[in-house]
Amino acid sequence: MRLSIKTLVVLCLIFSNSLHSDASSHLVKVAFSRDGYLWIIVDEDEQKITDERATYNYPPQWSFDGKMLLYQKEVTRENLETQNEIWVYELETERHRKIFYDGYNPKWSPIENIISFNSGGVLNISNLSGFYNIALGVDDYEWHPDGKGFIASSSASLRPDGWTHPVLYTISIEEGYQDITDLTKHVKKLFVIPKEVGIGNTKILSISAEKFAYSPNQQWISFIISPTASWSMDSDMLAIISADGKEFEVIDEVILEFTPKWAFKTNLLGYIAGGGRIVYGFKNKDLKVTEFPTEKSVKLTPKNYAEMGFTWVNDSSLIVSRVPESEWSNSAEERPDPSLYFLTLTGQKQIQITTPPENEGDYNPIFLSAIHKITWLRKSDIANEKADLYIANSDGSDAKIWVKNIESYSFFSSNH
Repeated sequence: MRLSIKTLVVLCLIFSNSLHSDASSHLVKVAFSRDGYLWIIVDEDEQKITDERATYNYPPQWSFDGKMLLYQKEVTRENLETQNEIWVYELETERHRKIFYDGYNPKWSPIENIISFNSGGVLNISNLSGFYNIALGVDDYEWHPDGKGFIASSSASLRPDGWTHPVLYTISIEEGYQDITDLTKHVKKLFVIPKEVGIGNTKILSISAEKFAYSPNQQWISFIISPTASWSMDSDMLAIISADGKEFEVIDEVILEFTPKWAFKTNLLGYIAGGGRIVYGFKNKDLKVTEFPTEKSVKLTPKNYAEMGFTWVNDSSLIVSRVPESEWSNSAEERPDPSLYFLTLTGQKQIQITTPPENEGDYNPIFLSAIHKITWLRKSDIANEKADLYIANSDGSDAKIWVKNIESYSFFSSNH
């Protein structure tokens, strides 16, 4: 990519803080799966932490202090029943502990080393030595940022007269989770979602609510409303609700593949708008940013392009994985390969910062603010599960492979 002197000056001004940072990758821990094993990188030392090959369908999760790792292992029993075991690995002792024999959607508390998880619609908390029932009929949930409770949803159910409503609840554990005997007293109904929601002429049935995320000031909660399973691959609705449940708004049409993300310090919500699964074409995928409570929006994707993922760099800039608009092809060589672009909200500068080799693309950008570096996956096809994890300065310079043949992964840093 040939750059003009003017462009180089702009790059130097934009990225000066990142280029002069003396932080390095050893300040960040990485956990990942590869070839049926779990691995970690601590102090730039790559270590395999499991001895037996297994199936890990979900990324491992770091505890809030980076001392423990939560992971899920798929196990097939003698009766051929598949279960999802929940385990914790302690880095200091190198000890693995099985938390539950068959659960899903486990999450660390944001303030202490306890784990929540769902099993058969029951929300539970484990203190790593035992578990406690917290609430019934939970579909999806998220910890409140102070660790004293949850926002949770119950899904709609089908009855002879049609679908019921999905409902949002708040669940408090402020008085302690160990002594809960009545699983309803600490639960409050927050909001009943309408049976049908949409934008303009695009409407969907409201069946479930998921992917909850709190705004930086904790006054707003974004989430996705989804219809029935197959329909949800093509059309879902991004919604937002105030923490007190008094204000609710459907923001835009999205698909579940792309997760909305709040900025670091301001109430700016970034998301990739547009319905239609990727196998219908690389199109109708626009990066938008909406400010709350004003609901002022800006579209950052130029005409004839589509976005495949994004990350915030700071509250005024982002990095996206972008492709030229194209129809889907069953031939991997004929599909467009994304590159990374740096975007600013003010002035809307858009600069290509990576140029992958022919027939390779750059996916899943994640900015690590603790070390002012950008990471991404480089692979030969969007459908490939394996890729090489790259790391570079936030202008794309000094790019190098950090981890080879990585599958699912997660990071931990001091400002995680």
